Amino acid sequence: MNRRRRWAAFRGSSVTIVTMTEQAPPTEPTAAEALLAGRAAFASHAWQEAFAQMSRADRESGLSGTDMESFAQAAYLVGNAAMGLELKERAFKTHLAADDQLRAAYLALDIAHDYGMTGRTSIASAWLRRGEKLLEDKPESYPHAYLALDRSEVAQFSGRIDEALHLAEEAVRIATAAGDADLQAAALSNLGSLRIATGATSDGIAMMEEASVAAVNGELSPIATGIACCRMIAACRDLTDYRRASEWTEATEQWCERQSVAGFPGVCRIHRAEVVAIGGAWDRAELELRQAADELAGYMATIPLADGLYAMGDIRRLKGDYEGAETAFREANGLGRTPQPGLALIRLAEGNVTSAAAAINSALNDQTWDQWARVRLLPAQVEIAIAAGNPGLARKAAEELSQIIETYKSPALEAGRQQAMGRVLLAEGDPAGAASEFRAAIRDWREVAAPYEIAKGRALLARALRALGDDEAADLELQAALDEFRRLGATPDATTTEKELRASADRRAGPITTRKTFMFTDIVGSTNLAELLGDESWERLLRWHDDTLRALVAKSGGQVVNSTGDGFFVAFDSPRAGIDSAVAIQRALADHRRTSGFAIAVRIGLHSADANRRGDDFSGVGVHLAARVAALASGGEILATAETLADAGDVASSEPREASVKGLGAPVSFAAVFWS
Repeated sequence: MNRRRRWAAFRGSSVTIVTMTEQAPPTEPTAAEALLAGRAAFASHAWQEAFAQMSRADRESGLSGTDMESFAQAAYLVGNAAMGLELKERAFKTHLAADDQLRAAYLALDIAHDYGMTGRTSIASAWLRRGEKLLEDKPESYPHAYLALDRSEVAQFSGRIDEALHLAEEAVRIATAAGDADLQAAALSNLGSLRIATGATSDGIAMMEEASVAAVNGELSPIATGIACCRMIAACRDLTDYRRASEWTEATEQWCERQSVAGFPGVCRIHRAEVVAIGGAWDRAELELRQAADELAGYMATIPLADGLYAMGDIRRLKGDYEGAETAFREANGLGRTPQPGLALIRLAEGNVTSAAAAINSALNDQTWDQWARVRLLPAQVEIAIAAGNPGLARKAAEELSQIIETYKSPALEAGRQQAMGRVLLAEGDPAGAASEFRAAIRDWREVAAPYEIAKGRALLARALRALGDDEAADLELQAALDEFRRLGATPDATTTEKELRASADRRAGPITTRKTFMFTDIVGSTNLAELLGDESWERLLRWHDDTLRALVAKSGGQVVNSTGDGFFVAFDSPRAGIDSAVAIQRALADHRRTSGFAIAVRIGLHSADANRRGDDFSGVGVHLAARVAALASGGEILATAETLADAGDVASSEPREASVKGLGAPVSFAAVFWS
């Protein structure tokens, strides 16, 4: 405030009047003034101001339970969810001290939900029990709906789905009677998601849309709005209904702008990035996902953050950054989202078919009741089962996929079904039927505007056309697919397609005869080991095996022709290089056994012969003979044919012996190579 002062200065007989203006220091608002300002800011959605004023009021005189709840919401909406949770716990004690047991019960259940969402289930259970105890012998009211919701989620995570549905229906009934808009939205979203998961998809979508339209219309509190919209968009994403997902994302973003809500755009950004990735703008999508992760850092929004990490991992997988993809998948898994099918598809791309099959089959065995979670896994099971030589399992998976999507069709779902069935028909020897399915899938993927999936469909169609003898059409489809893979940056698919085109050119030019030393390796008792160790330990061991053998083969100048998941088919320019590589492999395994106490047993067979070369592949009797010799070996043994040993020079080996092998009339002479 301004004050004016006058000084009189006597200079002789005259008086001089001097006027000066002085700025007084501002006074701090009282606690009551800060609280009133905080309430006003909260009502006008000025979250940062509300947080600052309520912080001041709380420091100076403390807050009522109701004001502390508002303070908790403001803390959350400025990105301090941890403080918001602490404030809820304080508000609980304040309500309890004021003998407001219903509000205390509500807060206990809300706190239980928060702890459950961050994975702290023991603490969540303790708060749930506190809420239950406070509601004992109380007439039914709004906290009972929240109790039913919490119990429904517990039942759902325990696999008691009928109980979860019943409790969700109870929550909707109580919420409707209570007339609480936030509560009704939460109950409808929960019941809707359960209905979708159990097959009543259209009913579930309608319930979630009812909650979401109330949210974007401004009828709910900010946090209730964000939760309803997030669940709605995630449900659309899971159903691959990208049109509906885009509509709700846009509506949610508009609400956020109107209400000055900064946190939920991070959620919207994740789902928008998922749609952008479908459209092929992978770099832009990954940038959006990184920004979303930063925005969500303070909100404890574990579910959308896990979704974002998984989406980031999938983009990296398609680009060939398997290490980066695996990191993202494992981080998503740490937040409660399954890393499948992404991790299994990485193993398949690396040639670890056994590991890929174990991972995808285990994920499906764990996911017994959520049909749309199974839909996300089944196409990968089809692809992996075919690679593993199990077309029967692939057909079973494709038929289950078809059955589920009958309840709710979208172009992307139908395209995925057609592509899966096309793979099965091609594996079963029906290329004409497969070509028809692939063409239909490409048409539907075009409707979705999904360039990667279109290119993948064209590459698969090329294989069906080649099986039908139409090499020219097959090459046209492959070239179109290759151009798109290159544009997208889908390096693994581009590399595979380039090989197929080269192989096609080689076939037209005729086979090239070349002399090579062929080596086959195989893990002894891999199936029993996988069962004994469990999926995770077996996967780690198999990864070490593959990395070690690939490095040693490369060091000896060998070319990995392909991998069976349990071993490798390798070609060397000379017998000596092949034997040196085999010895290095067995010594590396023995060293690992000495240092770790355990190592897998690998058998190795080698044979030198002329073979037909087409592209990067080899065929002929000599290749089959090398495989048969490997099958004769024991764990830790190297067997080499007489031809290989004769050309290799001085090699320490056992006395030669003979054995009859399938497909050859004359016995084969071979010996064991000494390596220890």
